Amino acid sequence: MNKRILITGGAGFIGSHLSERLLNDGNNVICLDNFHTSNKANIEHLLENPLFKLVQHDVTIPYFIEADEIYNLACPASPIHYQNNPIKTMKTSILGSINMLELAEKLGIKILQASTSEIYGDPEIHPQPESYRGNVNPIGTRSCYDEGKRCAETIFFDFHRQYKFPIKVVRIFNTYGPRMHPRDGRVVSNFIVQALQNQEITIYGKGHQTRSFCYIDDLIDGMIKMMQSPDDFTGPLNLGNPQECTILELAEKIIDLTGSQSKLIFKPLPPDDPCRRKPSIDLAIKKLKWVPEIPLEQGLMKTIGYFRILLSRPLIPINFCVSHSSILS
Repeated sequence: MNKRILITGGAGFIGSHLSERLLNDGNNVICLDNFHTSNKANIEHLLENPLFKLVQHDVTIPYFIEADEIYNLACPASPIHYQNNPIKTMKTSILGSINMLELAEKLGIKILQASTSEIYGDPEIHPQPESYRGNVNPIGTRSCYDEGKRCAETIFFDFHRQYKFPIKVVRIFNTYGPRMHPRDGRVVSNFIVQALQNQEITIYGKGHQTRSFCYIDDLIDGMIKMMQSPDDFTGPLNLGNPQECTILELAEKIIDLTGSQSKLIFKPLPPDDPCRRKPSIDLAIKKLKWVPEIPLEQGLMKTIGYFRILLSRPLIPINFCVSHSSILS
């Protein structure tokens, strides 16, 4: 049966892909977004679909609408965006979660929280299983995002225990693909945009820190499977690609795939930059039969194609603001 599904942050990078997929599956989608860090261009192709409804609203303010499910994705997710207004970031994670949980409890419906691998901090266990409680800094410049998401998980489980309605919590590891913001400070978008413009590519530290990159289509598949899983399985559940590579290897691969003339430059590591990040997805394999399928090179080629088109448009400036290029939420 087709459902009426509310997606907060539905015009963002992940939210727009989720909206598109759920519409393609025949569902009605209500996209709730205040466009603080997202872009209406991400969902313009959906606006003429009669099953799609766009609501411009800030999730920190209570909102009521009839729905069958809620995906709570609203929150700035890149270092440049969430550090630009840290108080707003915390409010979005905490007040937004409370408002959506109260709506879910009132309607008696299932709600999924998009959490993050950042709750593990700079991990001392590798790869990171869901049972790992993290090595975190609660007072650093990244903490508005990391601790906001940790608090949101607490709120979700407290609501679940107190009001007895189904919740789902997924911890999203580094995800990339078309519709990433070209100036959000994330490593994949940074490197691709720099490479396509033959600019110097900035490596923080020696580039030996590692990440695991999941293509957006694989992530969306995992999120939907999690929502459709039995109500007694709440998570938290890691969603990410366990194929690990160094930041230096990623830069070299992108230079090769773009045919770029870019040179590498090295700068000091920013505070609290995780040295290694790789999900254990044993639980996702067991509970959802989910395994990411798209290899890094294939996903990068699709993402590079998107940025080639984007950068050819006159509204995109040639000069690119680089910050924290080794960090990705």
